[in-house]
Amino acid sequence: MFLIREAIEAAGLNADLEVVQDGEKAILFFDRVDNDDTLATPVLVILDINLPKRHGDEVLEQMRNSRRCRHALVLVVTSSDSQRDRDAMARLGVNGYFRKPSDYEEFMKLGDLVKRLVSSLPAS
Repeated sequence: MFLIREAIEAAGLNADLEVVQDGEKAILFFDRVDNDDTLATPVLVILDINLPKRHGDEVLEQMRNSRRCRHALVLVVTSSDSQRDRDAMARLGVNGYFRKPSDYEEFMKLGDLVKRLVSSLPAS
């Protein structure tokens, strides 16, 4: 998570990040937002496919069925470069797929990708 936060900051984005440690907590987060209209809905969800407790596709499916979170952008950030994973995520409506590189400079490009996705949203 440290590198993701660093990449976002390096891209000049000021973002409030809510970090959850596993798939079960992610699903509970979406449920909490659905049940409390005072909570902000996420604009962008950065999702790893290989989460503990619940796989990323389960989390994404739950999010897409969420009353308030279903329209959030989703960027998959994962070590998987499997075409099957890419196809499964595409079917669930992800907006981007970023394979985690081993090189620091390459990883920092994640910030620019997040910036492009967020800037594609209509102004509110």
